[in-house]
Amino acid sequence: MKRRTLLQSSLGLGAALAGLTGNAATLQWRERALLGFGTTLTLKVAHADAAQAEAALDAAVATIRHIEDQMSLFNPASALVRLNQDGVLRQPHPDLVAVLELAQSVSRRSQGAFDVTVQPLWAVFEAAARSGTLPSPADVAKARAAVGWQQLAISGSEIRLRQRGMGVSLNGIAQGFAADRVRAGLQARGIRHALVNTGEWTALGNPQATRPWLLGLADPRHEPALLARLALDGRSVATSADNECSFSADKRHHHIFDPHTGYSPAELASVTVAAPSCALADALTKVMFVAGFEGALRLARQWQVDVLVVDKQGRWQATKGLQLQAA
Repeated sequence: MKRRTLLQSSLGLGAALAGLTGNAATLQWRERALLGFGTTLTLKVAHADAAQAEAALDAAVATIRHIEDQMSLFNPASALVRLNQDGVLRQPHPDLVAVLELAQSVSRRSQGAFDVTVQPLWAVFEAAARSGTLPSPADVAKARAAVGWQQLAISGSEIRLRQRGMGVSLNGIAQGFAADRVRAGLQARGIRHALVNTGEWTALGNPQATRPWLLGLADPRHEPALLARLALDGRSVATSADNECSFSADKRHHHIFDPHTGYSPAELASVTVAAPSCALADALTKVMFVAGFEGALRLARQWQVDVLVVDKQGRWQATKGLQLQAA
């Protein structure tokens, strides 16, 4: 899966260290890159004690692996894969329960625009793509009939799919959830400056005494060109785009589905959301995709988040709360 419409555009490690003064100049920066959730993840942390920085990175990687074990469809032994195979998962891990409860809350408030049970739609489009075609309307309708967040039962003792043919995908929220967990773990270990990329983004502190972390927002139609640079302001950021995984050359059909129709929303090419938690930002990119250009700008106020939306023609607009700089 191609997943980098949101690109890091912060200062390099050497530049960051050179810009620090006083006690901050003694910080030891360490980085880690790894494969996870089907893409490349990166972690950057600073601490006065290099060993502490390395230990914090080790713990962050362990957190990511734990969440993959629970939530990743790329891991054939994950709890989520077992749930989809068996239709029931008993004694689920509290983290899996927590992310599903958050997903259900977003589904309820968005009237189903976000729905983790869209996996049957992904499966039918992916199967057709392997033979170089698109699924028939009848196949899409059959898959859509198995989609419905209300048919997912969640408790601390059991998760159950109430309808035959259902399947859950957490690809639209698990990476954001992982970022939140990693950030909390780093803070608990005394890390005050960090940049966390789990496929979505969150940060602590700054890379330089007088500058924030900067992320480059890639143009979904002209990579690697940037639309703008975004200064992180303490919130987390997630992006979804139609060029991350497309089922048709015109990008009309892609990995983001409108659960109400079974097809991809037609208007937008990319959505970026800044929210208090990365899991929420991650989920809301799909809600905004379904809402469309003007709808997303209106919904941002209701959800008390900020968004940047790009339509299929490359026109883009951002809400006022995003701290954008020229690319």
